[in-house]
Amino acid sequence: MLVGHRSWRFDKKPVIISTGTVGGPFEADGKIPEDFDKLHDDLWLGQDSYEKAHKVLLEEACSEAIDKAMITKEQVQFMLAGDLVNQITPSSFASRTLGIPYLGLFGACSTSMEGLALSAFIINAGGADYILTGSSSHNSAIEKQFRYPTEYGGQKPPTAQWTVTGAGVGLLAKQGNGPVVTSATIGRVVDMGLSDPFNMGGAMAPAAVDTIEAHFRDLQIDPSHYDLIATGDLGQVGHTIANDLLVKHGLKLEKEQFQDCGLMIYKEDQPVFAGASGSGCSAAVTYGHLLNRMKKGEIKRMLIVATGALLSPLSFQQKETIPCIAHAVSIEAGGGLT
Repeated sequence: MLVGHRSWRFDKKPVIISTGTVGGPFEADGKIPEDFDKLHDDLWLGQDSYEKAHKVLLEEACSEAIDKAMITKEQVQFMLAGDLVNQITPSSFASRTLGIPYLGLFGACSTSMEGLALSAFIINAGGADYILTGSSSHNSAIEKQFRYPTEYGGQKPPTAQWTVTGAGVGLLAKQGNGPVVTSATIGRVVDMGLSDPFNMGGAMAPAAVDTIEAHFRDLQIDPSHYDLIATGDLGQVGHTIANDLLVKHGLKLEKEQFQDCGLMIYKEDQPVFAGASGSGCSAAVTYGHLLNRMKKGEIKRMLIVATGALLSPLSFQQKETIPCIAHAVSIEAGGGLT
């Protein structure tokens, strides 16, 4: 199970038997609308607050995954999820609605792969038959908390990123048809002294590189093992930095092989500055777009390296720098995915 210093190999290969992805109106106008199970044309989602709408995103994604797997929610032993709102209330309240035993996670935008790694570990160890795991974010709810309410109209620099309104979840099982989770590398906190909350990509890039290097070192493999290595949401700025750092450290990846979820979800003419971000970004892109590509046979092996900036409004007000983390999960093609 433990390989090297900080990686796990899952010998029983837990299966992602189904997925659920939900997005908002901005995502519906993006690059990959066909990879969402459900798209809303209103940021409010029929609720009276953005935070309540955020909760609905995750509830709907979970329901989609359960329905597609043709099981009942009572058959799911655990739900591992998290988001960016204070005390991860959207995830906790969604769990209240679903009634599934719940483990709340906070890894900022790395939460999607933190949850997948832990879920695979539990199933591989015989601790569950079915686990739901995923993450979500809502543009207006997160902007209000971490920056300014959208109504304020605050100007942003080119290094800023657009928070995804979306949710992505996977339903893992000990057996079945679908892509399999083969390994995971747990990130460590890396802080290079950046303090600008409008440059998350630059802050997170070193953490992504640290985890990628650890993954190859622990499992004694090289980049050719994967068809695709996708970072979480570094955006244009962070992805460029990460690529430069990898080259500097002797790991040269091909352009088509090394990509970023934050650059896959929106079109070039959408005003998203340096790209997408939010804990729903890597979740929706992985459980929607990338697994659909795997289903089509375009990808056989991929490493998803979700990145997270572990700051808070309070730490920023106290002039702290931004600690960052990245968790990597290896997914390989299996049987058919629903």
